[in-house]
Amino acid sequence: MNKKISTSLATLLTLGIFLALHSCGDTGKKTNTSTTDADDKEIVKTVYASDVIPFFDHWKLILGDGSNVGIANNFENKDFFYTKNDGNSDWIVFKAPNGGNTHGTSNNTRTELAQIKKWYPKTANDKLTATLKVMNVSATGDARVAATYAVVVGQIHSADEFENEPLKIFYKKFPGHTKGSVFWHYEINTAGDDNSKRWDYSSAVWGNDFSVVGSDTNTYPEEPEDGIALGEEFSYEIEVKDGIMNLTFTSNGHETKTFTKNLIESEFTTKADIPEQTQKLFVPIGQDGVERKEAYAGEGCFFKLGAYNQTNGKSPEVNMNWCSGAETHGGDIQKQYADGNYAEVWFKTGSIQVSDASVSNEGYFTKND
Repeated sequence: MNKKISTSLATLLTLGIFLALHSCGDTGKKTNTSTTDADDKEIVKTVYASDVIPFFDHWKLILGDGSNVGIANNFENKDFFYTKNDGNSDWIVFKAPNGGNTHGTSNNTRTELAQIKKWYPKTANDKLTATLKVMNVSATGDARVAATYAVVVGQIHSADEFENEPLKIFYKKFPGHTKGSVFWHYEINTAGDDNSKRWDYSSAVWGNDFSVVGSDTNTYPEEPEDGIALGEEFSYEIEVKDGIMNLTFTSNGHETKTFTKNLIESEFTTKADIPEQTQKLFVPIGQDGVERKEAYAGEGCFFKLGAYNQTNGKSPEVNMNWCSGAETHGGDIQKQYADGNYAEVWFKTGSIQVSDASVSNEGYFTKND
């Protein structure tokens, strides 16, 4: 009798262990439906920039080491160009150090998209829109230099003649300030053969314009009351139609700002037309040219978008507007990233519209952007 009970108990115990193991096995299969192999590694799908803003067939990408990627569909580079989720949305990250290999004849690094086909302002009906936030500008530089602590986040560039820039959209924030400034530049298309005389004219959107600088290397101006903080979203719309450029800037909690500029008829054709701001910043360093009467008429133009770092390591003695004297660690990118000497811009949305009438199928490669 005892032997039968013992045998029954052993049988029940064996059956219980089998069912328990079988049950654990079923549970494991149910909770690991995303496994990819025997090691139970979870599937991680890469979100590319072209998944976030699907307009990359219209652009070629330059990276912060000077390399030309070309059309960047399904592409990422963890040093310069990748995506990130902030908990609400996917963003495209553009990152550029203060120092490193640059593109063309520029002193500045950039991770930036350049539109493939050029268009002509006189016949244009073209538009670029973007929503972005600037996450970092350089931690070092000379406060007297107007371009220091700044990054360009959108442009119109000429592909012809001097290859000047009728539009650059800047964000700039001094160290220790919570809020920075958004402003835009118009660069004259110089008359004559000497483009070294060219200059920019700056218009404030929120905060200050380009001309507001520090009194010495490490003394900063007052923080702008209506400025934009790092990580704060804003949007721009650039429309060029029948020779007129219309700009619209929007941000929650800030006044919407609009501007208009004629791109085919200059207002700067004589020395008397040079604005006071330009006389203060550019004339003292010999940049006192005048613009050709037709401005950018007849020149092929294209849009640019990304992070064009305006802070560099060149000595301010070379040019007090553009040479920042910032830390570059001899071009060591990782050291610059580690101590904040870089520009970083995140884009959430973007769109491009180009009219057939204004487009040229001719390609281009800029020299001095």
